[in-house]
Amino acid sequence: MTSGETDVSDTDRPEVATAPKPSFELGTGPGRVLVWFYGVFTVAAASRTIVEMVRGFDRAPLAYALSAVAALVYGFITYSLVRGGEKARRAALVCCAAELLGVLVVGAWTLVEPAAFPDSTVWSDFGMGYLFIPVILPVTGMIWLRRAKTVAV
Repeated sequence: MTSGETDVSDTDRPEVATAPKPSFELGTGPGRVLVWFYGVFTVAAASRTIVEMVRGFDRAPLAYALSAVAALVYGFITYSLVRGGEKARRAALVCCAAELLGVLVVGAWTLVEPAAFPDSTVWSDFGMGYLFIPVILPVTGMIWLRRAKTVAV
């Protein structure tokens, strides 16, 4: 080093220190379709739950409570996809896995013990009443969220 020069490391340079990391928006591209589906399912599950609970919660409390849980899960995933960021991506990934587990458990339960469900839920029969979208959506969501991690890193 010659006299008059200062020792500047890469982290001290303003252009290096302030350079933004490339971001990856979860709600863009195929993620936008997921946001749309999850948004529609949030409204559908919440509306169905409200109507069922008002009309007679005591008729099938387990089914209606599970529909309410589904609405909350769908809403949280929708919010996470719209919010974006690494924390939201991880939270949505965990929620998608929990959703898939819920669909599989409730779907199997409704087939094994139909008497426990006098009325159907969003996840009954693996989402057959909703064209099996409840079982396809979390798998698609997890694939998208895993891809988002590899692109963002």
